[in-house]
Amino acid sequence: MTTTTAGPATTPAPGPEPIRAVPLRHPWRNVIGVVLIIVIAAVVWDAAVNRAAYDWPAVGKYIFDRRISEAAWITLQLTLYSMVGAIVLGVILAVMRLSPNPILKSIAWVYIWVFRGTPVYVQLVFWGLFSLIYPQIFLGVPWTQIGFDLNLGFMQNAFIIAIIGLALNEAAYMAEIVRAGLLSVDEGQEEAATALGMSWWQTMTRIVIPQAMRVIIPPTGNEVISMLKTTSLVAAIPLTTDLYGVARDISAVTYTPIPLLIVASLWYLLFTSLLMVGQYFLEKRFSRGVNARRPDRNEPALATGALPAAGAPDGNDLGGKG
Repeated sequence: MTTTTAGPATTPAPGPEPIRAVPLRHPWRNVIGVVLIIVIAAVVWDAAVNRAAYDWPAVGKYIFDRRISEAAWITLQLTLYSMVGAIVLGVILAVMRLSPNPILKSIAWVYIWVFRGTPVYVQLVFWGLFSLIYPQIFLGVPWTQIGFDLNLGFMQNAFIIAIIGLALNEAAYMAEIVRAGLLSVDEGQEEAATALGMSWWQTMTRIVIPQAMRVIIPPTGNEVISMLKTTSLVAAIPLTTDLYGVARDISAVTYTPIPLLIVASLWYLLFTSLLMVGQYFLEKRFSRGVNARRPDRNEPALATGALPAAGAPDGNDLGGKG
């Protein structure tokens, strides 16, 4: 018969003490925020009560005036048509810049150099005088009678000239935006698509362009907003049926320039706000599946997309490397 004796009781080793995370305090943020709120409130109060030049009753009178609303619609048309033309031409120029053909690449480079290097106001003045410089253009074989004359009488329409001038200027910027987006896609993506038997069109529409849109959309949205405001320069053509032109004409009759400027600014703010909302949802749509650093995305994301090993601490573990 054997007997067993119990050994001395063992106590577990003490674990590491829990870390007390103390949030960093920023007292100056609150002070600066309060000061800014006071300053803004003082400016608003002064403009609303002490500055008769703002003439807020006149602002309320003309904010929904029929002439102003019709001019706002014309401004939207100018923005839409000009951006469509600019995007189409910009894509063509971007492809030419990326072409191995030195002639096409040089033509695109010169175009971008000229239209980005000269003020848009000067360009609009030139296009306003274009029909006087060239009333008609001969298209055909030089120094022969083989061809036909193209009458440029349609260039006397100020609305069409404004669209052409704005689109040609904007196309130079859109070309660089599209080119940057296409270059942001790794060449291995195209090689993998080709290895899978995809055609060039399938590769561009299913592989390259969807990934490039993440880079193209944000600056394109900014260019659309910029185009909306640039339409106020069409007075150089001259075209005076846009929002700023009509507001200026009304103020010249009523001698109330400041209230009409406020009216035009409020309409521009409304349109730009709507465009910013649309841009946000487009960016969200094309950034799906990408671990982008977004201020509205709080969930943790793995930078490489790899799964952690079993039992390994995750990225939020406070234990660190130890």
